[in-house]
Amino acid sequence: MAHPNDARGGGAPTVPPGGHPLDNAVWAALDGPHAHLAERYGRAARYRAELYAFAALADPADPAAWTDLHILAGPSATVRVKPVDRVPDGWEPLAEGEGVQLVDTALRAEPAPETVRLGPADLPDILDLVARTRPGPFLTRTVELGTYLGIRHHGRLIAMAGERLRLPGWTEISAVCTDPAHRGRGLATRLVRAVAAGIRDRGDTPFLHAAADNTPAIRLYESIGFTLRRRSRIVHLRTPGTTVPGRALSVVTRSAGRTPVRPAPPEGGR
Repeated sequence: MAHPNDARGGGAPTVPPGGHPLDNAVWAALDGPHAHLAERYGRAARYRAELYAFAALADPADPAAWTDLHILAGPSATVRVKPVDRVPDGWEPLAEGEGVQLVDTALRAEPAPETVRLGPADLPDILDLVARTRPGPFLTRTVELGTYLGIRHHGRLIAMAGERLRLPGWTEISAVCTDPAHRGRGLATRLVRAVAAGIRDRGDTPFLHAAADNTPAIRLYESIGFTLRRRSRIVHLRTPGTTVPGRALSVVTRSAGRTPVRPAPPEGGR
């Protein structure tokens, strides 16, 4: 599949009917290219444990989707959801923040010969770098979500970037981080461009997320060809402490070589 943009910069794929997939990126990933990594009940889904700490709703304004998420997560469980405008009654907010979403509009994507491909065998080094740099949520299986590239200095991992959410036409660049002792050398920029080159090669457009108050990171991304697209509310919630009456839970999980388990329909159908 040819990328719709030239080598000098990116651009948005055609918006599908029914809205832009980036407006609800976690759902678009779990309902699309990352469906095999999802646990799902009805109109709610979440990544499997240790991959990514977010759940998603097909429509955050739909009360029935919140009911499905309650069933999926269980009573008195904690979940992270974005974007959210209104939290239903009975759900306990634990924390919230604001994030920004940026898209590639003029990024120069190019391979970086000094990078190395990272995988599960590199996890101790990855988690050590994450602990030193705190780039955001990174769990013990996050590296399985896509391609991760790193730069080593005398064998030690000093910088990293990779792919997280993947949805139709788009792939998120994430976990961009550099050891404090090696900042100011352009390592993050080279890694972002290298990861973006791989994303472009398969016909997707890169995008990324950042905390709205992370001004230095946002300025960096804008300076190399990303454009701020939207802001969104991120919430960490506790589900209601009771079970949902009349609903039997059978979660759909998909993985290679395994038959999906279909969700049991609720009493009365829906």
